[in-house]
Amino acid sequence: MATSKSLVDGRPFWRAKSLREMSAAEWESLCDGCARCCLVKLEDEESGTVHYTDVGCTLLDAGSCRCRDYDNRQAQVPDCVRLAPGNVAELSWLPPTCAYRLVAQGRDLPWWHPLKSGDPETVHEAGISVRDRVAGREEDFSLAELLDHVVQWPLSRGARKKDGDEPR
Repeated sequence: MATSKSLVDGRPFWRAKSLREMSAAEWESLCDGCARCCLVKLEDEESGTVHYTDVGCTLLDAGSCRCRDYDNRQAQVPDCVRLAPGNVAELSWLPPTCAYRLVAQGRDLPWWHPLKSGDPETVHEAGISVRDRVAGREEDFSLAELLDHVVQWPLSRGARKKDGDEPR
């Protein structure tokens, strides 16, 4: 896995390279493990507004915040969207904390991102991940019940460090 020690011209790879220039390992390491993208989202057909729920994809392991079958996820969940350098900018439903989104926008990673902190637990400690917030798996809810699980917290940016966030 690439780490923040992977420097290009003295800068971490995510500040020095575009998404398209990253190696497969660098690309995968951008995922902070929050699993917000694995929450069921509902789109208002009239307005196009996307609403997050606190219900997880059928493959989401809510404790680890990882996919239970990452390599085969699209075969098992046909509407699972594979993130790629060419589609990140168009995916308006990606949470505001998503590293792929931030890097595509030319922004830095937040202090809690494992590539900056060196610790995969900081995403959970900062309140960014879905850990302990998932009501259940999507197959356990009807559409009407999903409407009762619409939440706003996946759109928040999470906790700040005691001494303030890293500069942008």
